[in-house]
Amino acid sequence: MFGWEFPPHIAGGLGTACYGMTKGLAHNDVEVLFVMPNASGDEDQSSVKIINASDVISYDVAKNVDEFLNKVDFLRIGTNIRPYIDPTSFSELVEEERRFQREEFKIYFKQKYNFSGKYGVNLMEEVSRYAMVGGAIAMQNAGKFDVIHAHDWLTYLAGIAAKRVSGKPLVIHVHATEFDRNANGVNSEVFKLERMGMEEADKVITVSNLTRNIVINKYGIDPSKVITVHNAVDFSNRDELSVSRGVREKVITFLGRITFQKGPEYFIEAAAKVLKRRNDVRFVMAGSGDMMNKCIRRAAKLGISDRFHFTGFLKGTEVQQMFALSDVYVMPSVSEPFGISPLEAMKSNVPTIISKQSGVAEVLKYAIKVDFWDIDALADAMYALLSYPALHEVAASAGLDEVNSLKWDNAASKVKAVYQDVIGEK
Repeated sequence: MFGWEFPPHIAGGLGTACYGMTKGLAHNDVEVLFVMPNASGDEDQSSVKIINASDVISYDVAKNVDEFLNKVDFLRIGTNIRPYIDPTSFSELVEEERRFQREEFKIYFKQKYNFSGKYGVNLMEEVSRYAMVGGAIAMQNAGKFDVIHAHDWLTYLAGIAAKRVSGKPLVIHVHATEFDRNANGVNSEVFKLERMGMEEADKVITVSNLTRNIVINKYGIDPSKVITVHNAVDFSNRDELSVSRGVREKVITFLGRITFQKGPEYFIEAAAKVLKRRNDVRFVMAGSGDMMNKCIRRAAKLGISDRFHFTGFLKGTEVQQMFALSDVYVMPSVSEPFGISPLEAMKSNVPTIISKQSGVAEVLKYAIKVDFWDIDALADAMYALLSYPALHEVAASAGLDEVNSLKWDNAASKVKAVYQDVIGEK
């Protein structure tokens, strides 16, 4: 299994989902070797064996670099088209660059590459190098695994390399697509990597039917190989918290990346409408992202800054504490492949409002659902949950019962069935 992050070092829901899924797979008698770019050593390995890509030295690959490159030739750096060059000279130039690259590979595989495991400016370089290491790990562990499972586009190349080297089937897991992440048009390079992974995979798992439809219609993937397995939520390590509130007002919380995808501006506009109807409410925007400054300025322009709190990124028990302090949780995402945070809020007995444009809306009956763009409906839902105690109580209690039924063991059982399908087991 290839993943970019794993708790406790996470940037969002991807690492949390990988953790829950691997625990569920362990309970379904599936052994997982989890490869990540940069392990810190404090990861919970009770259900997985962590392989740190930054610790891999591949002497055996260096000895057989020609064989390795023939199997993963898609990783080679393409030669730019040169003007005014005849075909013979062009072929000689290509071969010269390939010989040079083989020598580079031999040097590379005799040393470690220290991955950051972050999402920085050299992300594409790390993705490419991670793919090389992924292929090397597959070669070194030949015979020790039956299936390759790659999570999200960052690891698809590694999954393909491992498949080419080992001949084992590849399953990719689509947690989000470029159409979810980007408001200003898709990044063509990321889109290309996503589509390559989907085309090379033997099966594609999507986290919702919403995402499945995008994979089929936007990427042109055969519907017969795209399977939906909804996410779940893990509460086994949840602490029982006792918190004291420093304010008397009601608290409505937004928790997530402050980016276009998550719809933070709709939360602010709806908040302003709620405050016109009752002024005993405070709003919390917990998270960080490229729209934070814009959101702070908008709250100031609307004259509600004294009722708005920007906490920055929260993690671990900080998230639990925030939910424990909240009266209502809101996820107004523009496009949300799934969305685990509403499940965490409902587990904390917090009534929840989610956008209809989210995958989690497919599995929840007792969350209030609104279109992300309908700020009047969003404001009405916030106001109602604060103003009508009976509605608040029903939403909280029914939501808690509902979320308790969404278990990773059940999701993992469906993933195991996908594995059995691709390796031909009954």
